[in-house]
Amino acid sequence: MENYLAKFGLEFNPFNKNAKQFLIELSDYKQLLFRLKHLESTLGIAIITGEPGLGKTTALRFWTSSLNKSLFKIIYVKHSTISICEFYRDLATEFGLEPSFSKRINFNNIQAEINRLVIEKRITPIIIIDEANYLSSGILNDFKLLCNFDMDSKDRLILILSGSNTLRSALNFNSNVALRQRVSMNYQMQYMNKSEAKFYIDSKLKFAGLNQNIISSEAYQQIINASNGIMRVINQIMDKALLILCNKKADLITDDIAMEAINEISI
Repeated sequence: MENYLAKFGLEFNPFNKNAKQFLIELSDYKQLLFRLKHLESTLGIAIITGEPGLGKTTALRFWTSSLNKSLFKIIYVKHSTISICEFYRDLATEFGLEPSFSKRINFNNIQAEINRLVIEKRITPIIIIDEANYLSSGILNDFKLLCNFDMDSKDRLILILSGSNTLRSALNFNSNVALRQRVSMNYQMQYMNKSEAKFYIDSKLKFAGLNQNIISSEAYQQIINASNGIMRVINQIMDKALLILCNKKADLITDDIAMEAINEISI
């Protein structure tokens, strides 16, 4: 496929999940990254919500890659459907601690390690929990305790909960009012509009080296409309469209090729 794409100047398929990545500065990303940059100095709890495929994890990945690793320790937790005891065992392991079967021991050890990092090493821990919408109410309730230092007078870490919009609904429950009151950053990602979606496609292709137009105006419209402004869906459609383009040995992604790609990813 790459050999065929080379005729258009493309060095690789930029819509493939394993391809080299770069941040496309859409308005939503700029807004989110600005807030995350501010969070580096203010610390506290951040909530990032949005429907699947809007790029929450991508934005977090680029933000963390820009951080000075001598000043921040990044903990990434992706198992959000586990029990509260399993959660603390996993978190203790990520901090490099010996996990215990006791929640209390793990909790105390994690807080002690956070204090050690901040006070002795001048390192700020960043805990990122992906798919946080699946967290149990017990774990959510514990976050206000995990972030409580010096009788709740200091913030010593950054805790980021990232998930779908159901996370926002869960935080509105009365049982989570104490956690909600401690949130210092709350950002909801939006769908791309049509001009942003086209900019996203063009930027990806340009990054991969494209030196000519390979998409008809009709195909653009079909791809953008079918994606509903979700970048993951655009990636899937464009990945298939480029594959079909190569298979047909064509020079242009037409509306027929676009529709074939759309149908291929439809379930």
